[in-house]
Amino acid sequence: MRPDKLGEDISVPRSALPQVVREIGEISRRYNLPIPAFGHAGDGNLHPNILCDRSDPAEMERVRGAAAKIFRMAVRLGGTLSGEHGIGLLKKEFVEEALGAEQLAFMRRMREYFDPNGILNPGKLFPTGQSSW
Repeated sequence: MRPDKLGEDISVPRSALPQVVREIGEISRRYNLPIPAFGHAGDGNLHPNILCDRSDPAEMERVRGAAAKIFRMAVRLGGTLSGEHGIGLLKKEFVEEALGAEQLAFMRRMREYFDPNGILNPGKLFPTGQSSW
């Protein structure tokens, strides 16, 4: 269907799974992108895979929009940005929305304590205000 994919994971309360599946279908239609989803329904972990063509800049803009909608939907429904794969470069811009400013500030203080020189994975943990992909 497409040569590439953006494979993601989100986790939501099991009771929200039917709504998540419906909303992913709506996002797929809105952004004109195939988004199959599979996962571990027993723990609410889903893997929406946004099928795309990375050589098409216009399509990749739609992928960014669709991914943002999926991440925000998970948080809005009481879930998290990741159930098993971690935050990574793409999702770090959504961490403050998911955790809140207070938790993010605490995480920054902990990082400064354990890594005062900022040498461990620089630029990979906290939001920068710009897309990293």
